[in-house]
Amino acid sequence: MNNMANETISVPIPRNEPVLSYAPGSKERQELKEKLKEISSKTIEIPIIIGGKEYKTGNMGECRCPHDHKMLLARYHKMTPALAKQAVKTAIRARDEWAEMPWESRAGIFLKMADLLAGPWRQTLNAATMLGQSKTPFQAEIDSACELVDFYRFNTYYMQQIFDMHPSSAPGMWNRLEYRPLEGFIYAITPFNFTSIAGNLPTAPAMMGTTVVWKCASSSVYSAHYLRALFKEAGLPDGVITLMLGPGDIITPPVLESPHFGGIHFTGSTTVFNDLWKKAVGNIDKYRTYPRIVGETGGKDFVFVHPSAHPEEVVTALVRGSFEYQGQKCSAASRAYIPESMWEEVRKGLKKDIESIKMGDPQDFSNFMGAVIDKAAFENIKSYIDFAKKAKDAKVIIGGKCDDSKGWFIEPTVILTKNPRFKSLVEEIFGPVLTVYVYKDKEFIKTLRLCDESSPYALTGAIFSQDRRAIVTATRILTHTAGNFYINDKPTGAVVGQQPFGGGRASGTNDKAGSLLNLLRWVSPRTIKETFVPPRDYRYPHMLEK
Repeated sequence: MNNMANETISVPIPRNEPVLSYAPGSKERQELKEKLKEISSKTIEIPIIIGGKEYKTGNMGECRCPHDHKMLLARYHKMTPALAKQAVKTAIRARDEWAEMPWESRAGIFLKMADLLAGPWRQTLNAATMLGQSKTPFQAEIDSACELVDFYRFNTYYMQQIFDMHPSSAPGMWNRLEYRPLEGFIYAITPFNFTSIAGNLPTAPAMMGTTVVWKCASSSVYSAHYLRALFKEAGLPDGVITLMLGPGDIITPPVLESPHFGGIHFTGSTTVFNDLWKKAVGNIDKYRTYPRIVGETGGKDFVFVHPSAHPEEVVTALVRGSFEYQGQKCSAASRAYIPESMWEEVRKGLKKDIESIKMGDPQDFSNFMGAVIDKAAFENIKSYIDFAKKAKDAKVIIGGKCDDSKGWFIEPTVILTKNPRFKSLVEEIFGPVLTVYVYKDKEFIKTLRLCDESSPYALTGAIFSQDRRAIVTATRILTHTAGNFYINDKPTGAVVGQQPFGGGRASGTNDKAGSLLNLLRWVSPRTIKETFVPPRDYRYPHMLEK
């Protein structure tokens, strides 16, 4: 953490990247449309790159538009077991030089990355995210541009704050902390739904001086390819972050079997995270140090409505919170508890708004929704809708149609149930499906407890009320039900530096991405005590006779 120059380094104070509007006639709208046309007009080949050298295995995967099966964006080469082992060795070799680089030099790479992404690379990442992950311009802008820029600017600032934290010193001594990069490498595993998560999970540990092997979801290889190119353009040395393409059963074993395995930075399903944790525990005797296990996993995010709430505010929160990006946000509203006295007005509002929603190709900027990510997701989400259609204690009251003829399209769907533990009310679906439970107004507290107890997840949630006493009660009863809790707002849209993100229970380790807390997980502090005038006699005063 030392720098060679006699100077005190200060990282610029970060500010959240402004969200561009893409309104008709705007410069950014024209630039984005041009970039979409440019990159969608060709099919690219994506190689494996390890230590700066390209490899082509011939075992190919495809990147296709979720909203148009016929549009082939890219073909990519999948890892072999031998290449996976080579990637691990490369991370180990690159570790010492990277760890010894002055922290401000590492920070400079990521600050440059932020400016490149905010400027000349903005529409490349936005367009890649729109095409490969079926996001609308606004959903891409707040993700692959603004949030990721924020991660790079705020995390470098938090890094400096960490390095400035030192213990007190008594007279005659000097105490300090050295924040050492972890000895091993980190395994970053990223999901399809946020390019910003894919760009943050490998870079947060790298920023702190640790090398990373990074496995992205197969359904987001296209945008990950452009992220890798952005890293290179910003000056990230070869071997610091290695993108691994292909199935987990090829990539994961050599990672978890290495004695130099230092930890996991994960976002994905609870089941996969639990499996990784178990495998790491099974190898614990092999490792040089106990690995850091950091993960954000599943969610069954809720909106809880008190009778004092404004119905129109509730409707807007539910429509945006449940159906933006096809409900494929970790934080998407998936269950709602509505008081009986308000339900009819909320139902009418939901029906009116949902029937006005346009769904289709994100390149048509008038669309509010695109397609779900792939066939597996389509079939899983459809199975919940089909289950509700056949159930005796629930019914589909809005939407419910599914069409895979051109893309993986599922209508925004609302299920109404009388069963507080109905399948779609407690299980994670990860799609545009909202399940509503209507409760008797006088059973507000009882139903809050139901909300707390009926699902294993605890990621995000919201309370809508104009009664401050009800807000206080809900906040208390739902203390552990959500790691990000919203009052009179939808449970999505956490902003770096404003609402650090993460949840507990089956939703993860709650290490709060976008905060100093997360970065602390990627260092191992060393306490250094220096005594200026050491004692020269072992005897203590109490040992004297007089």
